[in-house]
Amino acid sequence: MSKEYNVAVAGATGAVGIEMIRTLEKRNFPVRNLHLLASSRSVGKILTYKDTEIAVEELTEKSFHNIDIALFSAGADISRQFRQAVVDSGAVMIDNSSAFRMEDDVPLVVPEVNPEDIRKHNRVIANPNCSTIIMLVAVAPLHRAKRLKRLVAATYQATSGAGAKGMAELELQTRQVLDNEEIVPKAFAHRIAFNLIPHIDKFYDNGYTREELKMLFESRKMLHLPKLMVSCTCVRVPVIRAHSEALNLEFEREITPVEAREILTAAPGVTVIDDPAANVYPMPVDASGQDNVLVGRIRQDISRHDRRGLDIFVSGDQVLKGAALNAVQIAELL
Repeated sequence: MSKEYNVAVAGATGAVGIEMIRTLEKRNFPVRNLHLLASSRSVGKILTYKDTEIAVEELTEKSFHNIDIALFSAGADISRQFRQAVVDSGAVMIDNSSAFRMEDDVPLVVPEVNPEDIRKHNRVIANPNCSTIIMLVAVAPLHRAKRLKRLVAATYQATSGAGAKGMAELELQTRQVLDNEEIVPKAFAHRIAFNLIPHIDKFYDNGYTREELKMLFESRKMLHLPKLMVSCTCVRVPVIRAHSEALNLEFEREITPVEAREILTAAPGVTVIDDPAANVYPMPVDASGQDNVLVGRIRQDISRHDRRGLDIFVSGDQVLKGAALNAVQIAELL
């Protein structure tokens, strides 16, 4: 009989927490007991797992007694607050926030990218930023074949990246624009309906945002390339769910689009969607609800005089592979 595990989900009532519960069920993770944890205002709320109704409990330092794996998606401050309680209980924290990603003794893991790093954990494992996950699922197999040297990214990030409140704001504002009603932005700095906002997270003195620098530093850590050159522009777009990214890649060795398609077709977690003549390419509407990252628009970089450059376009479900699914896959690796 295979071993079963006591699992806790912290932040269970949020968009990612709910998706974590669904993903545990869909992938038939060996759960013995499931504990759903949230703030005091959610206590008693009923959520369903495998046709069983489970009441949400208050997240406290005593919540992790007899827990084997604690999936956290409650924000960085909460993760920091409860880290020691999880570790002291003997559980392993798989954290979806930015709290511990760049700590040297915390593995930052995407199972398709760097599964070997999980062995270094000291009872805390970090989920990368959603945009980094979606990008590296597609880029890592190409890097392994041709060695990545430089990456330039432009992201088209869905409102799901701001949680349930971001998605709700897009829906509300879309109706308000069509009904010619006044709009008061709350979840974003500006109106998101029928608009693009080239601003995700806070700006630094160098003109880049925190979101953009996450993609730089997290990519370096996971690919074990401390000098990798990365430049990003992260843009919020009026899409409910699934992030997209336009990626310009420079490799140390020559690579052709034919080679890239062959590599990506064989790569785990990737679905190649690449037939522009038939109007077939990755789009967030198709990536939503999909476990795999969609990759297409694979073409040679014609600005170069050699064949070491590629352009690709990717779409991936931010809530699934960008968050909940990746966390559950880490638990499976454990």
